Amino acid sequence: MPQIEFRAMGCQMLAIVEADEARAANVLAHVPRWFAEWENVLSRFRADSELNRLNASAGRPVRVSETLWQVLEKSLEAANASNGLVTPAVLDALETAGYDKSFERIGRDSSRPERHSLLAPNPRATNFIELDATTRTVRLPPGMRLDLGGIAKGWSADQAAQRLSQVGPALVDAGGDLAISGALANGARWQIAIADPFEATRDLERLVLRAGGVATSGRDYRRWEQDGKPQHHIIDPRTNRPAITDVLSVTVIAPTTSQAEVAAKVALILGSRAGLAWIEARSELAALLVLEDGTMMPSTRFDQYVWRETFIAEPDAIRSLTFG
Repeated sequence: MPQIEFRAMGCQMLAIVEADEARAANVLAHVPRWFAEWENVLSRFRADSELNRLNASAGRPVRVSETLWQVLEKSLEAANASNGLVTPAVLDALETAGYDKSFERIGRDSSRPERHSLLAPNPRATNFIELDATTRTVRLPPGMRLDLGGIAKGWSADQAAQRLSQVGPALVDAGGDLAISGALANGARWQIAIADPFEATRDLERLVLRAGGVATSGRDYRRWEQDGKPQHHIIDPRTNRPAITDVLSVTVIAPTTSQAEVAAKVALILGSRAGLAWIEARSELAALLVLEDGTMMPSTRFDQYVWRETFIAEPDAIRSLTFG
């Protein structure tokens, strides 16, 4: 099936579309450019990104692009839906934990960015962001700086899959965040392999689904040491520190990749018991939690997505890795 692989947003990307070779090649050639444009707007690791210009203007109203407006809206919806557990207002906390440069440079680059005062923990801090939809302007409270990380990646995967769907069923894998636009032409479902967080070359489970999003969030990949202490990139805004949790990774299936991304982080931050209960309370979600001791905890709706040998032949599995 026609596909393209490339690097963007600090991750390996994959886009697949079921269409004749000529049409597929034409549309797939545009995908790296789409992600490059989104990254120029949304990345905190690009000094001249629109996001960083907004962060530098905290306290003043700033007119933003449609892309930044949409992703910021998604991030605020996520903060509201998660009671503030997944919030963009964690950039200072990420940098304090040592995630002050792109992940591949941590431990290899001794340069340090300008330090900012770490605001007091406040899961509801985004309530103080002022938005004006008529002028598309945003005013951040003084001292607030945003990181759109996972939300930006999930949104980008959803957007790319939607654009590709104009020529045929499509799947976009944005560094482990997968967006699927619809079933294949013959009705077959896409097959997704969940990588084992303890052994990345082994699969824990294989899933099948016709459309929607899959995202895996975990502490097994983006981790490092600072001052001799282990750190990871999932911040608990109740403490402004990397989350202390018994969950190592969470894979979520949701109607969109953005929703799956948010839900996976919520479940990881809350821990196994409260996290699974949070998933179960939302009928649109299914999840598999993997604990530090290797225990696997599937939600009750997870089984309906698990591949069985009795199913008709499906395409080769795309692997969902814990980059989110």
